[in-house]
Amino acid sequence: MDITTLVGLIAGFIVLSTLILMGGDFRMFYDIHAVIIIFGGSTAATLIRFPLSAILHGMPLGAKFAFTMSRLSARDLVDELARIAEIARKQGPVGLEKVETDEPFLAKGIRYVADGYDLEFIRDNMERDRDNFLMHLNEGSKIYRAIGDCAPAFGMIGTLLGMVQMFSNMSDPSKLGPFMAVALLATLYGALVANLICLPIADKLHGKLIDEETNRTLIIDGILMIRDSKSPALVREMLLAYLPEKHRDEEGELVPA
Repeated sequence: MDITTLVGLIAGFIVLSTLILMGGDFRMFYDIHAVIIIFGGSTAATLIRFPLSAILHGMPLGAKFAFTMSRLSARDLVDELARIAEIARKQGPVGLEKVETDEPFLAKGIRYVADGYDLEFIRDNMERDRDNFLMHLNEGSKIYRAIGDCAPAFGMIGTLLGMVQMFSNMSDPSKLGPFMAVALLATLYGALVANLICLPIADKLHGKLIDEETNRTLIIDGILMIRDSKSPALVREMLLAYLPEKHRDEEGELVPA
């Protein structure tokens, strides 16, 4: 669980709820017309911008990765791959059949090596898998950003509609309040959807995409070196290049050459 995403959303809603309750109650800030214009309009615009397949893949994957973290950090992966290289050197590829890991992508690479697939097959298959995953995660980031971009615009559209309706009924004072509520709440909803939910999630997914690209490329290089029977020490030294300079000297289990 990526606790920062959950804490951020909860903190945002607590702040808003506190301010609302200090000046009235939640009923003052609910209007079905504003809900329709924001969520209906944003959904319609998103459907126009993206193919349905991208939405069906990107949104669920984006929501999942916004609230979860990789099971293993890049440093953990370096240590794990060095350990696997040591097992492969001592027991051969067959010894990898009993190796267990919490990282599914790494587990797939281990299985390829244990089953004796050639180097090019492993490279092509794992790189294709990585690229497809990153494409869908990038689609999720773009979709959430698109919703965040158009929600305030539809809030403004709702405001304009409310103002038109209000000025068209100046002769009936009883209708001015509801139309003014639509005008103001549409802008409020659009700003909240964009700045509290969609744009922050889009930015987080972009960061997760960079991390996942690094981790999966690191795994591919490590698996290929293990398949090529490189020594554990060489595997470790080569993969440490993926880590920031300050993390390369952190204590880890040393694997003899």
